[in-house]
Amino acid sequence: MKLKSDLSINGRLYRKGEKAPTGCLYPFFLVHMGAFGGSGFLMAYFAEGVDVAFLYMHGGFAILVYLVFYLAIFGREEVRWMFINAALGTFGIYTEIGWLLGLFGKRVGDFPWYVHVIPFLYYVLYTFLLRQALLDLFGAREDPARRRRVERWYVTGSLLVYGTLFVLGRL
Repeated sequence: MKLKSDLSINGRLYRKGEKAPTGCLYPFFLVHMGAFGGSGFLMAYFAEGVDVAFLYMHGGFAILVYLVFYLAIFGREEVRWMFINAALGTFGIYTEIGWLLGLFGKRVGDFPWYVHVIPFLYYVLYTFLLRQALLDLFGAREDPARRRRVERWYVTGSLLVYGTLFVLGRL
């Protein structure tokens, strides 16, 4: 993957158009975002008395920072598609968060809509990163035929997971 703008990592400057150090970027962001997203999820759904304003400040600031990095790393077009896919994937997000909450005896409907905003946005950012990692892992970013295959498998796998969780949640 080629960087869409200059990026400094551990004091080394990577220039726009250079190959990104994916072996460093993906693990860092997957772990970092997993921790922040997890804490946002726990605060939104399990912590008693957390002010929604704090939830929005904590999560909103982190999401803004991730978006700045996403634009620098992946570019405007990929980030645009992230939001398009998020709009299309509301069913999947709702289903998976509902499944996660169900593990703890809770339901999405137990919370007002505005509590879901931060966990949903983290979910969007995380699944976007997973798709980007798959494109690079399978060498599909610059190979249109391979990219179509990876994207088909990604969509098929996602629909299978969402559909399974949706059905299991209805049993």
